Amino acid sequence: MKNKYILLGLSCLAALCSCSDDKAFEPDYLPKITSDHAMTSTVNVADKHQVIDGFASSDAWTMDYIGKYWSNNAKEGIAKLLFSQKIERGNPEGIGLSMWRVNLGGGTAEQGEASGITDKTRRVECFLTQNGTYDWNKSSGQQYFMQKAKEYGCNNFVLFSNTPPVQFTVNGKGSGDWWNNNLREDCFDDFADFLATVAKHFSDNGYNISYISPLNEPQYSWGGDGQEGCSWQHVHVAKMARALNESLKTKGPENTMMLLAEAAKVPYLYTTDDSWADRANVIPTYFKSDSEHYLGDLERMPKLICAHSYWWDKTWDVLFDSRTKARAEADKYGLKLYQTEWSMLGEGYEDYENYDQATYMDLALSMAKVLHHDLVTASMNSWAYWTTASQEVYSQKSRFYMIRLIPTGGDYGNIADGGTYESSKNLWVLGNYSLFVRPGYHRVDLNIPEGDKKFFGSAYISPEEDKLVVVYTNINDESIQMETSIEGLNKQVVSMRQYVTSSTSNLNEVDEYLKGYIPAKSVVTMVYDLK
Repeated sequence: MKNKYILLGLSCLAALCSCSDDKAFEPDYLPKITSDHAMTSTVNVADKHQVIDGFASSDAWTMDYIGKYWSNNAKEGIAKLLFSQKIERGNPEGIGLSMWRVNLGGGTAEQGEASGITDKTRRVECFLTQNGTYDWNKSSGQQYFMQKAKEYGCNNFVLFSNTPPVQFTVNGKGSGDWWNNNLREDCFDDFADFLATVAKHFSDNGYNISYISPLNEPQYSWGGDGQEGCSWQHVHVAKMARALNESLKTKGPENTMMLLAEAAKVPYLYTTDDSWADRANVIPTYFKSDSEHYLGDLERMPKLICAHSYWWDKTWDVLFDSRTKARAEADKYGLKLYQTEWSMLGEGYEDYENYDQATYMDLALSMAKVLHHDLVTASMNSWAYWTTASQEVYSQKSRFYMIRLIPTGGDYGNIADGGTYESSKNLWVLGNYSLFVRPGYHRVDLNIPEGDKKFFGSAYISPEEDKLVVVYTNINDESIQMETSIEGLNKQVVSMRQYVTSSTSNLNEVDEYLKGYIPAKSVVTMVYDLK
């Protein structure tokens, strides 16, 4: 028998929880809320899609400075915002990230200005010293946040590398030899051993190192002075993957897998042209069995590929087209997809004329649109933000942070001098997902007959099927009253809580009379308890 529940918001839940025909309790007075539109949606719990593995962000690049130099109160407060799952009187302490990406540096911090990287915060220490020993006191600020993540219940860690250690590179630096691979031909095994050794160290110290990502955005040259980076062609990626496979088996943790290939944008997963034949078309190159660079037979290579959501993110149509094609290509080989980096690069987001005209909430709503297509159109299993915390400079607003850092000397001050911080709308919009959609949840079908490019949503059921989470995004200038029905459910709805991120709310729980009401320009999460 198919059970069906109609969830109207306001005070209707009491009626849903009763198995008799008794009239539900009705309060004497409820404030009146008028919406601009009324809509309906249907969740079909029986129609399951991908399993969510987690929501993440990375410690590149400022987290090491915060962990080393900022006050205990400041860095503890930042950790709480990122990892806490506690909700106090309807106000979340944080967004409950369930994965954390840790940058394994190449030793450019030790080189200082000689590294050629102009921004000191983008130079990163390396655990492997020049004399071949390991110094586990390096990157102590990053290690602080690893520890806090674990204490708050985040225990899925991804170690990622942008460059091999400088002692293994062709030019002796951590930024690339332009379009040439910068890893010396005789150092592939050494680099693989380094990655496996670091993973084993942290695993032995109680961290669940789920994945090691040995390279980043191989499609780019990574010359210049911007950051650590290394260019890779397919032949080098395949050689590195095979070396890492062996090192993980002999020196790494038992269950740690490799994560490839951090493609610089989603289309590189499924397409190429003559100029990118040796770097793009990633999925068939590594998973088609007759490919020269086939990696599907490696023990530590999961049926998983990852990409970044940069550039092809400006409009609904571009998002839909590229994510549809990525999902179709991944399905040919039975692959999971991870989105492992996103922030707002470039111009041209369709919902505002330019960044000067956009509010901080507008920018967060652009992120919500990317989240939706990555999770729904591409059925990705994990989603990650890029630079967790940074200063706001050059009129960039919140394009490159979830937590704004304000050094003691102001936005352009020295981050090593300490400072204060602020949460952003980006943080709380990601929290609309990450705090409630936990690892192991299934995405389930959500149909919104009147949904469009400015109003959309997705739904998720817990493994025990005792919680249902529905996330709606409203980019319109008008509010919506939502009536949600749930099908394919063999349990009763016993309660519903609703959390809103908008220009005036940071993932705050709403009062009973506001349930079902979705404000203009907001992201709303509805959490249903089932029994």
